[in-house]
Amino acid sequence: MRSVLLILLFTIPLICGAEDRPQVLGFGVKSCRDYSETFREWKKGEGKYIEQYLRYRSWFAGLVTGLSLATGVDVIKGVELNGAMRRVEVYCGEHPEEDFFNASMRLIRALSGLS
Repeated sequence: MRSVLLILLFTIPLICGAEDRPQVLGFGVKSCRDYSETFREWKKGEGKYIEQYLRYRSWFAGLVTGLSLATGVDVIKGVELNGAMRRVEVYCGEHPEEDFFNASMRLIRALSGLS
């Protein structure tokens, strides 16, 4: 069962075409461009961006928690949450057209060794 769930979680973005995208809710559907702006302004202490950054962080923490529980593997391999968020921001800065979900999954795949 765990293997089937893992396979589905990691292959759905690859299998689905542009017209049949998997359902991603919340901050996962936001663009990397939006996350990069939020991260940049959060670091400056801008009020509305602090709240928005915390929402991204909570969404990412939920994704990591769900995948870790489903797989029995620490999918970010002991990396602190803030460090993981920074690594997603670096990726997003280089790929502004990507969405936050796929940027997050790229990091999770790289850290967990899961494919």
